[in-house]
Amino acid sequence: MIADAFRAFALTFAPEYRRVLLRSIGLAIGLLIVLGIAGHAALTHFVNLSLGWAELALDIAAGLGIFVAAIFLVPPVTSLIAGLFLDDVAGAVERSQYPSEPEGRAVPIARSVILSLRFFGVTLLVNIVALLLLLVPGVNLIVFYVANGYLLGREYFQLAAMRYRSEEDAAALRKRHAVTIFLAGLIIAVVVSVPILNLVTPVFATIFMVRLHKRLAPLAAAPVTPASSPAIGTDRR
Repeated sequence: MIADAFRAFALTFAPEYRRVLLRSIGLAIGLLIVLGIAGHAALTHFVNLSLGWAELALDIAAGLGIFVAAIFLVPPVTSLIAGLFLDDVAGAVERSQYPSEPEGRAVPIARSVILSLRFFGVTLLVNIVALLLLLVPGVNLIVFYVANGYLLGREYFQLAAMRYRSEEDAAALRKRHAVTIFLAGLIIAVVVSVPILNLVTPVFATIFMVRLHKRLAPLAAAPVTPASSPAIGTDRR
């Protein structure tokens, strides 16, 4: 699993993933900016100070607060983006890393968006709780890593597995390997906690989970509907 994580991280910046990586980073930054502006507007609307120095202090405090909050908002934002780019990334991984094996089928976009929105809501709620626990040293970090390890591992593996099996079978496979997937999710949570680097999470996590799914469920035992997409790249395992 550790080897898969390092390999996935190296592949994240490979030329065949660069376009989707830049698109996902741009979208993530855009969403974080929108959320930051909304948060700042809400704070200044409800806290009205007449003194100039007080307003300046409030703006500085709000800016710092939004920066800290952004760290906790990255997991739900990247989970939302994952549904938009997962099939592009997963298809590239399958074609370049596993050229001799059948390619998975794309998850229907409507279902992918619904799953991503559902995970976005749950992950957002969990990270808001973790943010509120900032005043409790240690506890907030435990909540952040454990909760995000579980949620991110679950989402990315589920979406990767659904390219080869029904949603029910993917969930059953995920439960069968719950500990392994949770540990993989913890690795993703570590990446998502590092500012700037966390913007590559959707691409990194997708590559990582596609490779993990290949290890946990050999294609010989999985029902596959091959997709007809051109080969990309020549990199091998």
